[in-house]
This record gives sequence, C-alpha cells and structure tokens, in this order.
Amino acid sequence: MFRMDWKKLRGYGLAVALAISGTAAILPHATVSAQSAPQPRSLPDFTELVEAVSPAVVNIRTTERARSSSSAAPGQMDEEMQEFFRRFFGVPMPNTPRQQQRPSPRGGGEDEAPRGVGSGFILTPDGFVMTNAHVVEGADEVVVTLSDRREFKARIIGADKRTDVAVVKIEATGLPFVRVGDINKLKVGEWVMAIGSPFGLDNTVTAGIVSAKGRDTGDYLPFIQTDVAINPGNSGGPLINMRGEVVGINSQIYSRSGGFMGISFAIPIDEATRVAEQLRTSGRVSRGRIGVQIDQVTRDVAESIGLGRPQGALVRSVESGSPAAQAGIEAGDIITKFNGQAIDRATELPRLVGNTKPGSRVNLTVFRRGNARDLAVTVAEIEPEQRAAARRSSTTPAEPARAQTPAAQSLGLVVSELTEAQKREAKVKGGVKVDAVTEAAERAGIREGDIIVAIGNTEVTTLREFEAVIARVDKSKAVPVLLRRGELASYLLIRPARG
Repeated sequence: MFRMDWKKLRGYGLAVALAISGTAAILPHATVSAQSAPQPRSLPDFTELVEAVSPAVVNIRTTERARSSSSAAPGQMDEEMQEFFRRFFGVPMPNTPRQQQRPSPRGGGEDEAPRGVGSGFILTPDGFVMTNAHVVEGADEVVVTLSDRREFKARIIGADKRTDVAVVKIEATGLPFVRVGDINKLKVGEWVMAIGSPFGLDNTVTAGIVSAKGRDTGDYLPFIQTDVAINPGNSGGPLINMRGEVVGINSQIYSRSGGFMGISFAIPIDEATRVAEQLRTSGRVSRGRIGVQIDQVTRDVAESIGLGRPQGALVRSVESGSPAAQAGIEAGDIITKFNGQAIDRATELPRLVGNTKPGSRVNLTVFRRGNARDLAVTVAEIEPEQRAAARRSSTTPAEPARAQTPAAQSLGLVVSELTEAQKREAKVKGGVKVDAVTEAAERAGIREGDIIVAIGNTEVTTLREFEAVIARVDKSKAVPVLLRRGELASYLLIRPARG
C-alpha cells in the first residue's frame, strides 16, 4: 500500500520556513500561520498498488464463428472496426497477431474470427470474473488470460446491456481477487488507477483523478468521470482507489477521434455489484417499472406553476393499464418523491424504480395543479428490452365550435372544443384542441393539433372553462400551458409580446 511519512514532511517544510523567514519565524503568529498553511504533498507512488491488485486483473479475448468467405477485403472496414467507432472499446488493434484468423478444427468452411479484446477482474477465488457486457456480447468463445499467463475458457454467466455489466466464470480455485470499495467515500479530486489491456497490451497501468461523480449518461447509471487514460481494450477493467479497492468498471470514453481525450467514465462498483449478484443468482437482472415516460422540469416552468425550484420528473405520458395508470398518475404530473426519496433530477427516477423489487408497493408524491398528492403504486417488472411504441391518431373529427375571443387571440391561439371521440383517442378527460397558432403561441412552440389540458395550475376540460381561465391570467407575464401532443405531455410558456 502507498504510505507517506507526513511527520517528516511537515518537519522538513517547517525547517525550510524557519530558515527562510529568519527571526520573524519565532513570533507566535508565524507559528500559527505555518501550522494552518496547506502542507506540500508529493505525487503518489502506485508501485505497491500495482503489485497488490494486478494479479486479479485479467485479459479477455473473444472469438466468434464466421464463414471465411465473409472476411473483409484488405482496406475494407470490417465489423470489428465499425464496432470500434460505435463503442471505442473491446476491439483489438488492427494487424496484431490475435486478429489473424485461424482455421477451425471443425471444418465446414468456418473460421474462428477474433472478435475483440477487453479486460476484467476476478471477484472470487473460485473464478467469477466481472467485465463489460459489450466485451462478451455475441461471443462464441471467451478466453480469460491471468497475469501469470495461464489461460482458461470462460462460461458467460449473464450480461446486462442496460448497465453494461457481465459476469463470466472460469474453472479454477485459489485465485487472487479484488477488494470492493465504498463508493460513498470516493471523493472528487482523489487519485485513482486503472489496469487493463488497451489495444491488447496486457497489464497496462494508467492513473489520474476523479473528475466528477454522478454523471448522467445513462438511464440506470450515475457514472464516475475520471481523467485516467482509457483506450480500446480497457473495457471491463477495474478503477482502483489508493487503498487498493475497486470503485468502478472502466466502460466508456468521450471522444471525437476514437482515442482518449481526457474524459473517461466508469460504472460505480456498488451498482455493478448489485447487477452481478443477480446475474450470478439467476442469470438475468430483474428491474421495476411503473409505465411512465418522463422529462426534465425547467426552471421557468417550475417557477411559473409554483413548484419553486426545478425538481422532480415531469410525466409526459402514462402507459395504458400500467402501474402508474392504476395508481392515478396523469400526464403532466411532476413526480417529486419516490418511496420517500426526493427526486432532484428526472434521471434519478428510472434508477429508483429500476432498483425496486417488482411487486413492491411504494408511495410517491406528485405535484398537480399547484398541490402535492400522495399516491400508492405497485411496481411491476420491466420486460427485457421493452420499447413502447407511440400511438398516433389518424382520425379526422367533425368540425367543432372554435374560440377566437380577444383573450385567446392575445396569446396567439385559436382553439376548439374536443369531441367525445377525440377525448377517447387522446385518452384525456377534457381540454381544448389547438386549431391555429400565431405570434406568441407559435414562438412558444405550440402546434396545431395540440390539446391544452391546463393553464397554469388550473385544469381546463371545456371551451367555456378555457375562455374563463384565459380571461383571468396576467398576460404581462409568461403563461404556463400544459398540453398533450400525441401521448406526450409538455409544459410550454407563452410570452406575450410587449407593446
């Protein structure tokens, strides 16, 4: 482990200060100044950390069966290179020995085509290894090479694309393994180290500092951002703190060129461990869902509707028959708490819901029409790779009565009453349909065909209610409008032009 004799260092610094300052250094205030000043620190020595951790870091090589006739011609971009540009990870350097195809002993015109190179680390002495899901995705064979050059064929226990975490198993015992750190103790600015196989160069060590925590670059993961040099092949390798503990899995880089540009991202080890435990137990990850599509709450909207500061998750749509629909959540609600935990940013809600055990009944708080409401929802299980398709209405309703009152026109709106058929199609209890927009409404982004369901915190279900509310609003200020567009709800601010 890295150790530093701080007593000697402080003594040396004080002796230098005394020698330079002369007689002034013996004064009481000079002594206090010397004690309170930041002490000089030397750069850390990573040698002991490398010796302690590197035996538990592995190289992961994958292959897939491919027809020899499908091999890319010289100079032609093959699938591996395309994946490099898509992910920047898990692909070996071109023209290395590991990329040369070798004949398959099975014959039949098939080759074992090298697919990629990545990294990983040993979790347990009996051979469970953690890596990235994209390192082993699509692999027909996974080979794990230890630091002592022993090679093992590995079995994929499970992989989770959403978090990019995978667990593989090699048949061995008495293996060196990593210690897992506490992510809550990780601080921005502290030194961290990475060990991996960039471009297939095994046991490469790089170091840097934690640049930020909680970076929202994915639905389920608040990434650790570092300036540790990470390149293709580092994927799945450990991010290690100065205590020799793994605090993350190196997973992504930000790059415009495909190479390292000073920004890399690691999956927090607590999130990865939670996923790995489920993969080891059942081979899959079970996540909760409530059936809403959400968006951020802007500062302007929060202030205009009385929410105060931008917080929570704006519900843009509610899936029919979903737990959210059964609980009474509506499009336009702002979810501010989930199971007692406040939601500051919309991206926090998917993680909280996803980490909730399906079948659990939890309470959530929504902000609706200026008031907070508590609702109970029973969390369901998300289906693998589920994607909800937005439904669009193609029905042309009969021509209803329109409102062209001076109040509505001052906001640039021409609206009409919704028919019962239109309400059923849009799945709303009421509202008014936008037939035309000009000036202020057009600048706000309102479109023809939108359905206005509330002005500020006042719900409007009929044309009469809409006219009454519009007549009362202060048109010298921005007017918040809650509208439905297809199945999505949005808040927009109409800012009347000032004459």
